[in-house]
Amino acid sequence: MDFSQPPEISALAARVRAFVDEVVIPAEARDHGAHGPDPGLRAELQAAGAAAGLFVPHVSEELGGLGLDLRGQSAVFEEAGTSLLGPLALNCAAPDEGNMAMLEKIASPAQRERYLKPLAAGAARSCFAMTEPAPGAGSDPSMLRTTARPVDGGWVIDGRKWFITGAEGAGFAIVMARTGEQITRGRGATMFLVDADNPGWQVGRVVDCIDRVAPGGHAEVALEACFVAPDAILGEEGLGYQYAQVRLAPARLTHCMRWLGVARRAHEIAIDHAAGREGFGSRLADLGMIQQMIADSAIDLQTSRVMIWHTAWLLDSGADAQKASSMTKVHVAEAVNRVVDRAMQICGSLGTSGDTPLARFYNEIRAFRIYDGASETHRWSIARREVKARATAPTPAAPAAQAAPAAGVRG
Repeated sequence: MDFSQPPEISALAARVRAFVDEVVIPAEARDHGAHGPDPGLRAELQAAGAAAGLFVPHVSEELGGLGLDLRGQSAVFEEAGTSLLGPLALNCAAPDEGNMAMLEKIASPAQRERYLKPLAAGAARSCFAMTEPAPGAGSDPSMLRTTARPVDGGWVIDGRKWFITGAEGAGFAIVMARTGEQITRGRGATMFLVDADNPGWQVGRVVDCIDRVAPGGHAEVALEACFVAPDAILGEEGLGYQYAQVRLAPARLTHCMRWLGVARRAHEIAIDHAAGREGFGSRLADLGMIQQMIADSAIDLQTSRVMIWHTAWLLDSGADAQKASSMTKVHVAEAVNRVVDRAMQICGSLGTSGDTPLARFYNEIRAFRIYDGASETHRWSIARREVKARATAPTPAAPAAQAAPAAGVRG
């Protein structure tokens, strides 16, 4: 197996790291927004990212991007993720990054012109509206309650959504709604493109959450008699959940890439502190308990990176990566939580303060164990696949009988 990146990708990742170190991290002190950075700071950083030739690395060159596959993205997104503002500066942050990837594969030419091009240029933001308050869809998407019914000249959408990242201030939404009597075998739901100025799309309360890096926060949305034209359907009617897999598996993987960058930076902060801080007659870095935490974090980072690379390779090659994607999401989500937690512990009271970014990192990463599929949901899916694979595995042939040893011969 060759785990090396092509020289051009390694060089690009180095450029991204230098850009983040020199431009983005110094701007972190200006990030005081309650729900994402100030729009002016976001625009400034995106202009710098574009000027550096690092903008939208995940979309095609035709759209002004770098056209990286997921293996290439794994190196670049990790470097961008070493600052919470890095993905925003490169316009490869969620939810826009996942929406761009899906629109590039599914959207009609007219939809690409109207929605994808402004999104890739950083001229607009977007959101993906699927999650609903109870008893609607959450970890179980089959519980979708938002409906779309055909009427003369189009469709009318009614329902409630919540925790919709980026809804406040988004130019448009991709809305999942039920168009069939029931949802079975991935059929019965449809994705619609809804403009933010549609009178039937109403953004309500922005939920007070521990994570606040996403512009617009996480909002509640009401769809009331929301009329859309027939050309608002993204893809084909009834196949929304199948199309969502085009977005969800790569999008949860790119989340892993970005959060790995955050965890790596936390680890580096902890090592620097341990190497320079003395206690109990020696450097903290020379104490066995601290060394164990440093080693465990290094192991978590490396296993996460290799799992990301493997899943990226599967997705790039067109293989079935659902199980690998679930395994990677669970492992990375929990590993980065452990790494940041250890970094805070090593730094002590300093780590809980605003004098390092660790406390902010801690708040931001915790939600990743819940969104894009809670760890428990992915474990359930993994276990079902394991049991099914074992039940359908070929039965091994019985071993041939061995001849009895001759009398007097010791076995």
